[in-house]
Amino acid sequence: MTETSSAWRNWAGNVVVRPARTVTPSSAEELAAAVRRAAEDGLRVKAAGTGHSFTAAAATDGLLIRPERLTGVRKIDRTAGTVTVAAGTPLKRLNETLGAHGLSLANMGDITEQTVSGAAGTGTHGTGRDSASIAAQITGLELVTADGSVLTCSEKENPEVFAAARLGLGALGVITSVTFAVEPEFWLTAREEPMPFDRVTAEFEQFVAENEHFEFYWFPHTANCNTKRNNRSPGPAAPPSPLSAWIEDEFLSNGLFQAVCALGRAAPATIPAIARISSRALSARTYTDIPYKVFTSPRRVRFVEMEYALPREAAVAALRELKAMVERSNLRISFPVEVRTAPADDIPLSTAYGRETAYIAVHQYRGTPHHAYFSAAEQIMTAHGGRPHWGKLHSRDAAYLAGVYPRFGEFTAVRDRLDPHRLFGNDYLRRVLGA
Repeated sequence: MTETSSAWRNWAGNVVVRPARTVTPSSAEELAAAVRRAAEDGLRVKAAGTGHSFTAAAATDGLLIRPERLTGVRKIDRTAGTVTVAAGTPLKRLNETLGAHGLSLANMGDITEQTVSGAAGTGTHGTGRDSASIAAQITGLELVTADGSVLTCSEKENPEVFAAARLGLGALGVITSVTFAVEPEFWLTAREEPMPFDRVTAEFEQFVAENEHFEFYWFPHTANCNTKRNNRSPGPAAPPSPLSAWIEDEFLSNGLFQAVCALGRAAPATIPAIARISSRALSARTYTDIPYKVFTSPRRVRFVEMEYALPREAAVAALRELKAMVERSNLRISFPVEVRTAPADDIPLSTAYGRETAYIAVHQYRGTPHHAYFSAAEQIMTAHGGRPHWGKLHSRDAAYLAGVYPRFGEFTAVRDRLDPHRLFGNDYLRRVLGA
């Protein structure tokens, strides 16, 4: 196990910390020993993945645990339909390994750089009518707790800890491995299509009901959206041609978009005109491929983000309010607004706990002022009982969150039992979970 002391920053660059020491363990035993030593030295402990959270959820001035050596698939159980993977494994590597064995997760988000434990622990999700978040696909996990113990958790073993730790914000301990439910690999057909805002919002419930995975992007300062419908298919594979994939996914969505965002940051007055042009640049296309090649796409333009989970029946009203707010303001928004859905689940701190959910995400290009936009959007979302994504920017505190999570007290009681002295605490957790 190597030990260093150097600064750490997240992907967006808005969180920078200098921990007292950083370790890169290669086993649960090494990690547990590092936790015990930190406790003896009076250092708080946090684990950081690849830094794709925009909050300071992983920030610490004590011991920072990095996952680079805690990677790899440990076990594939075809009979049980599960795969056990070390917590620091990037989702991209997990997807590729599963694909090589003819297996797949049921659903995933569109970014694959996160570690499996980081993605689960902050509530990373894709979009789905029936299939839920990364955390909801977990059937077991291994957790190092504040006293240096290694707990194995599932519905049958330490079930109360398992229920909370699937989405635990790093507040209960450090996850060392995760077991996911998987299924035989399948084909997905994606249909991407530009569509007017009024049609998408009028037919939103129909689109959700008729498609296994539906999402759309609204381009502020326009009445234009781009929709994406993913549904299982008998195949065969019909991926985009290399040229088409490069034009859509690299040139338009990354290269040109980067240039457009930089121009908008330098000259905000140009943004509405640019938005009208760029919202018409993407064309309709249909393609079929294995799941991770359809669900995920490269995201190289850096940004900051806020996302709220709303009762699904409130999504259209909230989005229309957001559009009206942007139109009557002096805000200039270069990034599209993303809308996704999820079924209700039973994880205490899941943003989809107990209700059919729609997500509305707002972004700003890195280095562009975002506070006024995010604050105005947040007022709309909280008026509809919104729950903020744990890994994205928001201003909510424990008093608010206890009111929108029916099992909030259950989670904090597990935390009190496992980490009474807050070895795994930091300023962010103090705000969102209370002292």
